Amino acid sequence: MTTRATGNFDLNWDEQPPYDKAEGATLAKVTVTKKFRGDLVGTSVAELIKAMTDVPDSAGYVAIERVTGTLHGREGSFVLQHNAIMDRGKGDLQIRIVPDSGTGELKGISGTMHVDPSKGHFWTLDYSIDESA
Repeated sequence: MTTRATGNFDLNWDEQPPYDKAEGATLAKVTVTKKFRGDLVGTSVAELIKAMTDVPDSAGYVAIERVTGTLHGREGSFVLQHNAIMDRGKGDLQIRIVPDSGTGELKGISGTMHVDPSKGHFWTLDYSIDESA
């Protein structure tokens, strides 16, 4: 059975200077910390690697994010993997829970997170927990 959780988050963006400014794209690392509110109450730290091109609104990033907190009354942690592309303003963001990354009462969790940029930092998490894990 899939359960839906919703809420919002605040974030702190700590970008390091670019480490590669070669032709085609500039590469940089970013550490993002978040504070979640709603059906998930907790914090996270994400490490991003982003590529910014010379074409406006064309870029990409990948990230790994560890979330720690309480989700619908269950305490634990899990890891999210991000894959994002912006193609001349048209975005595609995929965020999935890394299999078998859940701990505590979130052991066995799987699912996907969606962030709606038109609503600020509003998120939806569709997840299930395999109780036999």
